[in-house]
Amino acid sequence: MKENKYDDPRFFEKYSHMSRSEQGLQGAGEWPTLAPLLPAFAGKRVLDLGCGYGWHCAYAADQGAASVIGVDLSAKMLETARQKNARPQVQYQQGAIEDAAFPDGSFDVVLSSLALHYVADFDAVARRVYAMVAPGGWFVFSAEHPIFTAQGPQDWDYDESGRIRHFPVDHYFCQGPRNAVFLGEPVRKYHRTLTAYLEGLLCCGFALRHVVEPQPPEEMLDMPGMRDELRRPMMLIVCAQKP
Repeated sequence: MKENKYDDPRFFEKYSHMSRSEQGLQGAGEWPTLAPLLPAFAGKRVLDLGCGYGWHCAYAADQGAASVIGVDLSAKMLETARQKNARPQVQYQQGAIEDAAFPDGSFDVVLSSLALHYVADFDAVARRVYAMVAPGGWFVFSAEHPIFTAQGPQDWDYDESGRIRHFPVDHYFCQGPRNAVFLGEPVRKYHRTLTAYLEGLLCCGFALRHVVEPQPPEEMLDMPGMRDELRRPMMLIVCAQKP
C-alpha cells in the first residue's frame, strides 16, 4: 500500500463523499455481516492496519478496548480520523501496512478493512501479524474478493445500449498488480486467489474461524447500483485465530 493514492486531493475529495465516509460503519455495506464476526473488544489491545477514517478504531474503543492503534499511510485519512474518531485510548500513526512493526504478542486483535488488496505481499503481512498477535488473538480482515480483482478494471461488461450483461472474470490465476479504476481514478491494486489468502494464513499457523462473502443488506438494495452487487462477490471477510 505504499502508493499513497488517498493523499491525492481530487481522489480524496471523491472518497470523502462515499456513504462509508459520511455515515461511518452504518454506511458500509459489509458491516452487518462483519460486526457479528468480531471478537469481544473489552480489555483488548487492538491494531487496525489501514485504518482510514478510524471508524473501526472508534468502534473497538467504544466496545471497551484497553488500547487501539490505527495505522494508515495517508496523512489526509489520519487527519480526518483524529477529527471524527478521537478516543482517549486510540492512537493514530502514519505508516504503510507492510512496515508495521511492533513487539511480538503486542495485540489481542488485529483488524484490517478493505486495505490488503493494496498490498503486494500478503504472506509477509500475515507472518508479521501472526508474530504481533498474542496466543488466542485474532486477525480479522476484509478485502476485495478475488473474483472482483481478477480482471483488473473492475467494471461490468455492457451491451450496445449500456445495460449490464455480466461481470467479467479473467486471468484469475495470474496473481499480481492490476490497474483498476476506483471513483473514476486509476488505482494500483493487487490480485490474489482465494487459495492465496487462506493458505497464506494457514501456513503461518492461524486457524480459520470464518470465511464469508458479504452481500448487500436489504435496507441498502434500493441505493443506485446496489442491487447489481447481488450478481458478483465484491468483498471477502476472513476471521483467523492464533492458537
